[in-house]
Amino acid sequence: MMMAYTVTNPYTKEVIASYEVASQAEVDQALQRAQAYYLATKGQPVEKRAQKLLKLVDLMEERKEQLAKIASLSMGKLIGQARSEVDLCLEILRYYAARGPQMLRAKPYLYGARQEAFLHYEASGIVLAVEPWNFPYSQVIRVLAPNYLLGNPVILKHAGQVATCARALEELAVEADLGTGAFKNLFLSYQQVDNLLADCRVSGLAVTGSSQVGKMLAGKAAANLVKLSLELGGNDAFLVLADADVKKAAHDAVKARLRNSGQVCTAPKRLILAKEIATEFCDLLKKELAQLKLGNPLDEATTLAPLASEAALTNLTKQVTAACENGAQVLVEGGPVAEMAGYFFKPVVLRGLTPDNPMYDQEFFGPVFQIYQAQDEAEMVTIANESQYGLAGAVYSQDKVHADELAQKLSTGQVFINQPATSHPELPFGGVKNSGYGRELSDLGLYEFANCKIIAW
Repeated sequence: MMMAYTVTNPYTKEVIASYEVASQAEVDQALQRAQAYYLATKGQPVEKRAQKLLKLVDLMEERKEQLAKIASLSMGKLIGQARSEVDLCLEILRYYAARGPQMLRAKPYLYGARQEAFLHYEASGIVLAVEPWNFPYSQVIRVLAPNYLLGNPVILKHAGQVATCARALEELAVEADLGTGAFKNLFLSYQQVDNLLADCRVSGLAVTGSSQVGKMLAGKAAANLVKLSLELGGNDAFLVLADADVKKAAHDAVKARLRNSGQVCTAPKRLILAKEIATEFCDLLKKELAQLKLGNPLDEATTLAPLASEAALTNLTKQVTAACENGAQVLVEGGPVAEMAGYFFKPVVLRGLTPDNPMYDQEFFGPVFQIYQAQDEAEMVTIANESQYGLAGAVYSQDKVHADELAQKLSTGQVFINQPATSHPELPFGGVKNSGYGRELSDLGLYEFANCKIIAW
């Protein structure tokens, strides 16, 4: 059978693993076991599943270094950032284990002449998770943890590039004794994904990926009345007001933009600066970028790892070229690093992108900064909202009340004040416009694929 899932080390370009596409028999068995788990779990106390999540916490914590190394080798994540991703998984699991049972208690409602009703949160069935390579563990855990607690079995279709991470997660789930059918990784073809969505036992679809992939899968889910959540692309705005701590803002912008080598949907891609501080900010930005050290992701001294794949390097290079051919100016030169073996891309800072530039509102998925200088705050908000995306954003100002006022004017799913956008178990995560819909994490992530059933007395 064709080896369809190939894992290539982005630093050495060596193939480190290959996996065959799942057979029809494996898919059928996964569906049967997942459905059996769903039916058998009905009525069981949620506290029992909460304890299983804590067992998974213990195993992931014990094997943090091993998991981090697998991620670094598979998609080029800096080893320190890979450890941090495992830590985020632990936070998510602990959050749902501790808080989830309380959040799933029946909620009282009154209706009519003080008649009483209760809203019950129940499992709805199998959830198919289609997940990306850039956060190979946490993107899965943020779907698995709440749905497992609820009683929804999860079937994972992961990105081929991180098939090793998918396999590692499945092995941990088995060892944690989550239950036969509760979580299953399948190396699926596109056609097999379509077939799963057409199966009446699949009731939910969680997708993280590009807007193009999201739209395609949303259409197929809709055709089968499958509930879905979409966490898609972003072109996040990072507003630095005239009264901001410019040094902190510049440092945060670089750190957040270059996390995962710039391959983060919530990274600050469009830096929108008040004219009063624009020159100072750009000077600080240049100094920060000059200190980067490109190298082996496993080397603790490396501060910028390669891009995840040759395709990512090729696409980002084409985007920068197209932006410059259509009028963008280069403030800091960079691009592919020919003298290094891996898929390295030295950071580029662009300015002067105008709405008629075809790259004006395209997501640069890599270490490319876009600088916009605004004449006033009204223009800052206009530029920020002039986007097909609406995932996250940030506002920097020493006047937090005023920063909050501007944050409320931004058309995004989340805005952070004086800090870059990050992911926290307690906070709902998701976007608007072409960044998708639905929410992960927090109580909203727990209810996303629940059957919210009202029982009226």
